[in-house]
Amino acid sequence: MSDTMCVAMNPEQNIGTRAFGRLQRFFREASGIALSSQKQALVASRLRKRLVHHSLPDFDAYCDLLLSPEAEEERQHAVDLLTTNETYFFREPLHFELLADWVLPSITRRPLRVWSAACSSGEECYSLAMQLDHVVGREGWDLVGTDLSQRMVQHARRGLYRQARLDAMPRHFLRSYCRRGTGQYEGYLLIERALRERVSYLQHNLFDSRPTLGRFDVVFLRNVLIYFDAAAKREIVLRVIERMPVGGWLFIGRSESLQELDLPLRAEGHSVYRVVSA
Repeated sequence: MSDTMCVAMNPEQNIGTRAFGRLQRFFREASGIALSSQKQALVASRLRKRLVHHSLPDFDAYCDLLLSPEAEEERQHAVDLLTTNETYFFREPLHFELLADWVLPSITRRPLRVWSAACSSGEECYSLAMQLDHVVGREGWDLVGTDLSQRMVQHARRGLYRQARLDAMPRHFLRSYCRRGTGQYEGYLLIERALRERVSYLQHNLFDSRPTLGRFDVVFLRNVLIYFDAAAKREIVLRVIERMPVGGWLFIGRSESLQELDLPLRAEGHSVYRVVSA
């Protein structure tokens, strides 16, 4: 093993101030998220494997590689590794109850369109798909899941998950829409093919204003705004509601707030809003 490889694999390898500043600027431009100085050790732990992969001696050399014009694939690797992906099926279950009992019956347009923004590995999307199929039926709705991480988008499309953190999933949904793995897939569950095929997944940056996503009657934008400052939050929400009609429903995380952001929204309950003007 070369000396360079030994240095790159050293678990004590830390990010210097200059390199961390460059990584902060890179990630802010790529995602809109500002990495605080308290995240320096976390960033080092998540990116250290890329130094090993490229046989690089330190994070300064990695930044040189990352920011070179030909390193588009490496930049995506870095974004994937630095993005937090915490999710599970039917997270914050009250939202799904409100969706079924209150929101979906109020929407007469068909097909109604739902967007799971920052969907991570897809558990939220498939939770929504189960609820839509149960309330609306197999037809009459479109569901789009997007995430900044290409790795998460690929994971979501596969629809294969460990049988963990399923406490919030209704038992009849587990029976109707999930298949338990056997053999090498023991301990996993697979979302049934018919439901998987009803969900479209795309890589998407929430600061991107591209019109190809279309318009949505319901948007779940949950547990992502906590990573942004007030100005960035407002910009993201404005870009989201540009794709919604007056009366459209917006869900955010129950630990999040849109207070004092001057947005064309009316609160309909804790963390649930309706668009009041285009």
